[in-house]
Formats: sequence, C-alpha cells, structure tokens
Amino acid sequence: MAEEFLREISGPAGPLEALLDLPADEPRAAAVFAHPHPLHGGTMHTKAVYQASKAMARIGVAVLRFNFRGVGRSVGHHDEGPGEMEDFRAALDFMTNRYPTLPLWAAGFSFGSWVALTVGADDPRVQLLLGIGVAVDRYDFAALKQSNKPKILIHGEFDELIPAREVKKFYAQLPEPKDLVIIEAADHLFNGKTLELGQAVEDLLNEAWSKDAKV
Repeated sequence: MAEEFLREISGPAGPLEALLDLPADEPRAAAVFAHPHPLHGGTMHTKAVYQASKAMARIGVAVLRFNFRGVGRSVGHHDEGPGEMEDFRAALDFMTNRYPTLPLWAAGFSFGSWVALTVGADDPRVQLLLGIGVAVDRYDFAALKQSNKPKILIHGEFDELIPAREVKKFYAQLPEPKDLVIIEAADHLFNGKTLELGQAVEDLLNEAWSKDAKV
C-alpha cells in the first residue's frame, strides 16, 4: 500500500490539494473521499478519513482524498455546500480519467458525507456510496433516499453531534441495498476507535463485493 502525493487536481475555483492512497496491487475500484466541515477543523488528514481511506486501499481501492476549497493549499473559500459539491464532482472527474475502467465509489465523513452521498447518488458513474458519521439531522439527504445504489453507513454509538437513534431512523427510510454498522462506544470523531472504523470499512466493502461483483 502506498500514498502518492498529488500536488493538486483541477477544481472549479482553482487547484485542490490532494492525496491518492494506492493499494499494493492493481486497484479493483476507485473512490473519492470527502472530509468533515472545513470551519470545524476538517481536512483530508482528519484521523477517521485517514483510517477509512487506508482501509479501502488495503482491500484494493485507489482512494483520492482532497481538501475542499479554502482548506490547506486548496484555492477558494468555503461555500457552505454547493461549491464543495462542485469540488467533489471535479475529484470524481479526476478519478474517472485516471481509472476509466474501474468501478467508482463516493465516500465522505460528517459534512463530507452530505457532499459525497448527494453528489454520488445523482452521478451515474458512481456505483457505491459510503457515509461515515452521516449528519442526517443537519443536512438534506433527499437524494440518498431516492437512490437504489448500494449504501453503507457507519456511525458512532455515542456520537455527541448526530445521535445514533437519528441515524437508525434515517437508515430505515433508505431503499435497499443498504448496510449500517454502529461502532460501540465511539464518538463523532471516532476518537480511540479509528482502528475499529477501518475494520468496519473493510468488512462492509468486502461484503458488498461478495454480493455484487460489479460494485
């Protein structure tokens, strides 16, 4: 498993700082991973994003992490969602151009889950949706409720920002196929639980692969 430093990818507001986590062998899927809210310290280096991306790489996924506009060395200013969704689409374009024959996945954490799952649900190129710490009581996930793509949600049992009970209610409204895992005793940032988070990512994605070889 390797990490390739990309100085930048092209974004609609200017260059976006990015990293590409690569599997040890030839990748069997490609993914874009969106980070938590920029105004609350979220970056592509947030621990949960890092561990989940590494977990995906361990099972053969090439994962692009990038900083939204205005974060790190990415050009631009925070746009409360619409601009960040355009950034995510640009990242999907990059991965499609780099890996045109591979299945494409969309993933995100917290604010990034809203961005990734909203864009990914509507983008015909995206075949699987992964949301971690999904902020179901803060953003509109209407697109996800209409999506028949495989949906995987991972949440902390003791999430202090988005109660697990709200995520369970939301999950019940989603069409199949879908999976939900609640990480025992984990808070919103999965402090002290990022290894368990990584294992859950591996297990759920491997299970999705076994159900449908085209995922």
